[in-house]
Amino acid sequence: MELPRPYAESRPLSVEEVDLDGPGENEVLVQVAGAGLCHSDLSVINGSRPRPVPMVMGHEAAGIVRDIGPGVKGLAPDDHVVFSFVPCCGGCPMCAVGRAPLCEPAYEAAVAGRLLHGGRRFSVSGGGEVNHHQGVSGYSEFTVSAPESLIKIDKSYSLEMAVLFGCAVMTGVGAVVNTAKVQPGTSTAIFGLGGVGLSVVLGLRLAGAYPIIAIDRLENKLALAKEAGATHVINAAEVDPVMALRDMTGGGAADVFEAVGSEKVLAQAYAATRKGGRTITVGLPDPARELRIPALSLVAEERQLMGSYMGSCVPKRDIPRFMRLYAEGRLPVDVLNSRFIELEQVNESFDALAQGEVARQIIKFDI
Repeated sequence: MELPRPYAESRPLSVEEVDLDGPGENEVLVQVAGAGLCHSDLSVINGSRPRPVPMVMGHEAAGIVRDIGPGVKGLAPDDHVVFSFVPCCGGCPMCAVGRAPLCEPAYEAAVAGRLLHGGRRFSVSGGGEVNHHQGVSGYSEFTVSAPESLIKIDKSYSLEMAVLFGCAVMTGVGAVVNTAKVQPGTSTAIFGLGGVGLSVVLGLRLAGAYPIIAIDRLENKLALAKEAGATHVINAAEVDPVMALRDMTGGGAADVFEAVGSEKVLAQAYAATRKGGRTITVGLPDPARELRIPALSLVAEERQLMGSYMGSCVPKRDIPRFMRLYAEGRLPVDVLNSRFIELEQVNESFDALAQGEVARQIIKFDI
């Protein structure tokens, strides 16, 4: 299989000094402690997920509040916070019915590269404004965000590990407990074992699913899945994963998750789901791609195809509870972090992510 061209060679990020204005009304200045490297960032870098550039990247981060603007409530300097990459406004039709990941003003702000309330605070001398990434821009030592992007956490938690709760854990564990509401003893499988896929494994173990079958093409990812709680693994580079999974489960698993962001892998996950079962997708494919499945199966086999964005989470509810489970040892999130890196290593680290060598890597800032 031909591997993708390393992104540090094709479209590298540049590490530069930029200007940052202080927080305006309903804005918060945060010193970033750490930020994760995620495939969603990679999709922006390689152009498959269009966003306005220039942009300060990074959507999974945690840090310490250093200043607040007028009108900010519930946050104060020295508070520890995790960023939510969807700054739920709380008042739009989607937020009003508890569908926080589908917040309409947040989506409009994200595609425009601005903060929830309209501002841009990054700039370069003589070059104008620089866009924000998902209202976070965590690959910066300091950033300004809307308070709706920030979830206050207990200061006893490690800020560097808290990073992972802003995307990987929220998306993967949330897909299990919020979107699918997996019941104990349910037969399950997960295609794709990056940071989000491994978080799905953690969520399935938390929910008491059995078996938990992890599928990937790389042995290092399969080993991590076992460490996270998978009961069985399938190497998709060696066998037909659909046939192997159907043989292993006697006709397919009841709940099958897809975390690759590939329409081809999603079709495999659907084919590996049993009659009456559910296929849950959390990966973000290229927007030009289309999925083809047997339409009759949805009715004749009472199948369900479900999308899960941000784990169907309400961040202010779910991030604190997931972190409590982590503190109690019920969500061993440490398995997700392959290594800490410095900002200057970001391009070579994205190469490693693109090649499948790592799960999550965390940029660690001095703080």
